[in-house]
Amino acid sequence: MKFFLTVYLVISAISTVTFAGTPGEVEVGSYLREARLDGLNGKNSSFIEYQGKPLLINIWASWCGPCRAEMGSLERLASQFNGKAFNIIGISTDDYRKRAETFIKKTGISFENYLDSKLFLENMLGANRIPLTLLVDGKGRVLRKVRGAYEWDNPEIIEAIGEIFKIELNTDK
Repeated sequence: MKFFLTVYLVISAISTVTFAGTPGEVEVGSYLREARLDGLNGKNSSFIEYQGKPLLINIWASWCGPCRAEMGSLERLASQFNGKAFNIIGISTDDYRKRAETFIKKTGISFENYLDSKLFLENMLGANRIPLTLLVDGKGRVLRKVRGAYEWDNPEIIEAIGEIFKIELNTDK
Protein backbone atom coordinates (compact mmCIF):
# COMPACT_ATOMS: atom_id res chain seq x y z
CA MET A 1 0.00 0.00 0.00
CA LYS A 2 2.86 2.39 0.82
CA PHE A 3 4.41 1.72 -2.60
CA PHE A 4 1.06 2.37 -4.30
CA LEU A 5 0.74 5.70 -2.48
CA THR A 6 4.26 6.68 -3.55
CA VAL A 7 3.57 5.78 -7.20
CA TYR A 8 0.23 7.62 -7.11
CA LEU A 9 1.83 10.72 -5.64
CA VAL A 10 4.65 10.60 -8.19
CA ILE A 11 2.18 10.29 -11.08
CA SER A 12 0.08 13.10 -9.64
CA ALA A 13 3.09 15.35 -9.09
CA ILE A 14 4.57 14.68 -12.50
CA SER A 15 1.29 15.36 -14.20
CA THR A 16 0.86 18.74 -12.49
CA VAL A 17 4.38 20.10 -13.01
CA THR A 18 4.23 23.20 -15.20
CA PHE A 19 5.93 22.89 -18.56
CA ALA A 20 6.04 25.38 -21.37
CA GLY A 21 2.87 24.83 -23.35
CA THR A 22 2.49 23.95 -26.99
CA PRO A 23 0.38 25.95 -29.48
CA GLY A 24 -3.30 25.14 -28.92
CA GLU A 25 -2.63 22.80 -26.00
CA VAL A 26 -5.63 21.34 -24.17
CA GLU A 27 -4.89 21.76 -20.46
CA VAL A 28 -5.75 19.30 -17.68
CA GLY A 29 -9.42 19.83 -16.80
CA SER A 30 -10.32 20.87 -20.35
CA TYR A 31 -11.91 18.75 -23.06
CA LEU A 32 -10.17 17.26 -26.09
CA ARG A 33 -11.09 18.92 -29.35
CA GLU A 34 -12.29 16.69 -32.14
CA ALA A 35 -9.47 15.47 -34.34
CA ARG A 36 -8.98 13.04 -37.21
CA LEU A 37 -6.78 10.09 -36.25
CA ASP A 38 -4.67 8.63 -39.09
CA GLY A 39 -4.55 4.86 -38.50
CA LEU A 40 -1.18 3.11 -38.42
CA ASN A 41 -2.25 -0.44 -37.52
CA GLY A 42 -5.97 -0.11 -38.09
CA LYS A 43 -8.56 2.18 -39.57
CA ASN A 44 -8.70 5.96 -39.35
CA SER A 45 -10.75 7.23 -36.44
CA SER A 46 -11.47 10.30 -34.32
CA PHE A 47 -11.54 11.14 -30.62
CA ILE A 48 -15.35 11.18 -30.58
CA GLU A 49 -15.36 7.45 -31.40
CA TYR A 50 -13.63 6.82 -28.07
CA GLN A 51 -16.10 8.76 -25.92
CA GLY A 52 -18.21 6.86 -23.41
CA LYS A 53 -15.28 5.04 -21.80
CA PRO A 54 -12.10 6.37 -20.17
CA LEU A 55 -9.17 6.67 -22.56
CA LEU A 56 -5.43 6.36 -22.06
CA ILE A 57 -3.50 8.12 -24.85
CA ASN A 58 0.23 7.46 -25.16
CA ILE A 59 2.29 9.79 -27.39
CA TRP A 60 5.50 8.18 -28.62
CA ALA A 61 8.03 7.95 -31.47
CA SER A 62 10.02 5.00 -32.80
CA TRP A 63 13.31 6.83 -32.23
CA CYS A 64 12.51 7.59 -28.55
CA GLY A 65 14.29 5.15 -26.19
CA PRO A 66 11.98 5.69 -23.17
CA CYS A 67 8.95 5.33 -25.48
CA ARG A 68 10.24 2.00 -26.77
CA ALA A 69 11.03 0.88 -23.21
CA GLU A 70 7.46 1.40 -21.94
CA MET A 71 5.66 0.02 -25.01
CA GLY A 72 5.70 -3.60 -23.80
CA SER A 73 4.01 -2.64 -20.54
CA LEU A 74 1.38 -0.67 -22.46
CA GLU A 75 0.71 -3.73 -24.61
CA ARG A 76 0.30 -5.90 -21.51
CA LEU A 77 -2.01 -3.27 -19.98
CA ALA A 78 -4.01 -3.22 -23.20
CA SER A 79 -4.34 -7.02 -23.25
CA GLN A 80 -5.89 -6.82 -19.79
CA PHE A 81 -8.13 -3.71 -20.03
CA ASN A 82 -8.35 -2.27 -23.57
CA GLY A 83 -11.95 -2.09 -24.75
CA LYS A 84 -13.16 -3.39 -21.39
CA ALA A 85 -12.63 -1.01 -18.45
CA PHE A 86 -11.02 1.69 -20.61
CA ASN A 87 -9.51 2.19 -24.06
CA ILE A 88 -5.83 2.59 -24.93
CA ILE A 89 -4.47 4.26 -28.04
CA GLY A 90 -1.04 5.39 -29.15
CA ILE A 91 -0.12 8.41 -31.22
CA SER A 92 3.23 8.37 -33.00
CA THR A 93 5.01 11.65 -33.65
CA ASP A 94 7.32 10.01 -36.19
CA ASP A 95 7.98 12.07 -39.31
CA TYR A 96 7.93 8.95 -41.48
CA ARG A 97 4.94 6.59 -41.48
CA LYS A 98 7.07 3.59 -42.46
CA ARG A 99 9.26 3.90 -39.34
CA ALA A 100 6.22 3.94 -37.05
CA GLU A 101 4.57 1.04 -38.90
CA THR A 102 7.78 -0.99 -38.76
CA PHE A 103 8.10 -0.39 -35.01
CA ILE A 104 4.50 -1.48 -34.39
CA LYS A 105 4.93 -4.60 -36.51
CA LYS A 106 8.31 -5.51 -34.99
CA THR A 107 7.03 -5.17 -31.40
CA GLY A 108 3.65 -6.81 -32.01
CA ILE A 109 1.65 -3.90 -30.62
CA SER A 110 -2.05 -4.72 -30.99
CA PHE A 111 -3.81 -1.64 -29.59
CA GLU A 112 -4.78 1.09 -32.06
CA ASN A 113 -2.06 3.53 -33.01
CA TYR A 114 -2.26 6.68 -35.09
CA LEU A 115 0.24 8.93 -36.86
CA ASP A 116 0.57 12.65 -36.20
CA SER A 117 2.95 13.74 -38.94
CA LYS A 118 1.68 17.34 -39.04
CA LEU A 119 2.17 18.15 -35.31
CA PHE A 120 -1.53 18.93 -34.79
CA LEU A 121 -2.11 16.25 -32.13
CA GLU A 122 1.34 16.74 -30.63
CA ASN A 123 0.54 20.42 -30.05
CA MET A 124 -3.06 19.86 -28.93
CA LEU A 125 -2.06 17.21 -26.40
CA GLY A 126 0.98 19.12 -25.13
CA ALA A 127 3.64 16.64 -26.23
CA ASN A 128 6.65 18.94 -26.22
CA ARG A 129 8.45 16.01 -24.51
CA ILE A 130 7.74 12.33 -25.02
CA PRO A 131 6.67 9.89 -23.88
CA LEU A 132 3.54 11.62 -22.69
CA THR A 133 0.46 9.77 -21.49
CA LEU A 134 -2.94 11.40 -21.05
CA LEU A 135 -5.74 9.97 -18.95
CA VAL A 136 -9.07 11.19 -20.34
CA ASP A 137 -12.54 10.54 -18.90
CA GLY A 138 -15.43 9.10 -20.90
CA LYS A 139 -16.65 12.60 -21.81
CA GLY A 140 -13.30 13.66 -23.26
CA ARG A 141 -12.01 15.71 -20.30
CA VAL A 142 -8.26 15.47 -19.70
CA LEU A 143 -7.76 14.23 -16.12
CA ARG A 144 -3.95 13.84 -16.03
CA LYS A 145 -0.87 14.27 -18.18
CA VAL A 146 1.96 11.96 -17.18
CA ARG A 147 5.40 12.68 -18.61
CA GLY A 148 8.04 10.00 -18.78
CA ALA A 149 8.18 6.23 -19.18
CA TYR A 150 6.51 3.87 -16.69
CA GLU A 151 5.73 0.19 -16.25
CA TRP A 152 2.03 0.70 -17.00
CA ASP A 153 1.07 -2.87 -16.09
CA ASN A 154 2.55 -2.62 -12.59
CA PRO A 155 -0.31 -3.39 -10.12
CA GLU A 156 0.29 -0.17 -8.19
CA ILE A 157 0.12 1.92 -11.37
CA ILE A 158 -3.01 0.05 -12.47
CA GLU A 159 -4.52 0.92 -9.10
CA ALA A 160 -3.54 4.58 -9.61
CA ILE A 161 -5.16 4.54 -13.07
CA GLY A 162 -8.35 3.16 -11.50
CA GLU A 163 -8.28 5.94 -8.89
CA ILE A 164 -7.86 8.62 -11.56
CA PHE A 165 -10.61 7.13 -13.75
CA LYS A 166 -12.75 6.42 -10.65
CA ILE A 167 -13.24 2.80 -11.68
CA GLU A 168 -12.40 -0.52 -10.04
CA LEU A 169 -9.68 -2.37 -11.96
CA ASN A 170 -9.25 -6.04 -11.21
CA THR A 171 -5.58 -6.99 -11.58
CA ASP A 172 -6.21 -10.73 -11.17
CA LYS A 173 -5.29 -12.43 -14.42
